[in-house]
Amino acid sequence: MSGRGVHTGGTSNRERGTTVTKMVGLFAGPGGLCWGGELVGVKSVGIEWDANACATRRAAGLETVQGDVRQYGPKDFPECTTLAAGPPCQTFTTTGTGTGREQLSMVLAYMDLMALGIDVRNDLKQLKDERTGLVLEPLRWALEAHGLGTPYRTIVLEQVPAVLPVWEAMADVLTGLGYSVATGVLRTERYGVPQTRKRAVLVASLDLTAQLPVATHLPYAKNGINDCVTMDEVLDRPEPFTVISNYGTGGDASKRGQRTSDEPAFTVTGKVSRNRVVALDGTELPRFTHAEAGALQSFPHSYPWSGKDIPQQIGNAVPPLFAAAVLRAALGL
Repeated sequence: MSGRGVHTGGTSNRERGTTVTKMVGLFAGPGGLCWGGELVGVKSVGIEWDANACATRRAAGLETVQGDVRQYGPKDFPECTTLAAGPPCQTFTTTGTGTGREQLSMVLAYMDLMALGIDVRNDLKQLKDERTGLVLEPLRWALEAHGLGTPYRTIVLEQVPAVLPVWEAMADVLTGLGYSVATGVLRTERYGVPQTRKRAVLVASLDLTAQLPVATHLPYAKNGINDCVTMDEVLDRPEPFTVISNYGTGGDASKRGQRTSDEPAFTVTGKVSRNRVVALDGTELPRFTHAEAGALQSFPHSYPWSGKDIPQQIGNAVPPLFAAAVLRAALGL
């Protein structure tokens, strides 16, 4: 885990007493970041374009705006003092198109222009995949809020590890605006999520010295000493089982990974329903239900998954327990 912090001005939450904060979540998906906020007492409104994810959010009672984050800005949500975002990862992840990683230098160059006050929205349309440029939307919101004289007090961003250079460059811009910033790559199983998943995180604050959350569990190690939350602990299955997955093997079916139910799950993706589940004697068992896949992402079993493409919704979501840990640290709760 890597991180950094810089001097910050202002007063702390403790010095000011109880502070009411509301969060606006960009690319809010089915509610991972927002549900994590609920767990630590932070109310939120989420912007999400996908109708299916919005159906799930509304069923869960989460305030939702269905639309493109590029068509909104801080002035549309003046009551929100915290900005959170998990931009689409498909062009940066190793299992996706890879165009974001290929054009990383261009993304960083556009960020430099944004810091100078130059509007690069038309330029971003020239990228091979328009989703790549969405990683800069949180900075646009932060810069606009600063320009309005109502800067966000706290900013929390998460993405796949390949985006860490973007967060580090964004940290330099935010530092210039007076924020204390911390960045790093965190492992979700270290925060009670029954799944191994690495995420690049940025935490920025105008009121506190920014810090990443302190881990509560050891990192998962195959055949090592582990205290991770296991699949057994969150799934109500009557017998031990083995999950057979090709995640992390480059899609090579001859190298399918296996984990037993006394271990955390592999990273839950939109292809989670393809994972085979077998008994110890090799008997095929029912594959993961939507509720079970959601539980492996640390959602409640009762979470009201709605609409279509539910496995993809689950795979795209931020694990709420992980989101709660990051928000707790970011807000000094």
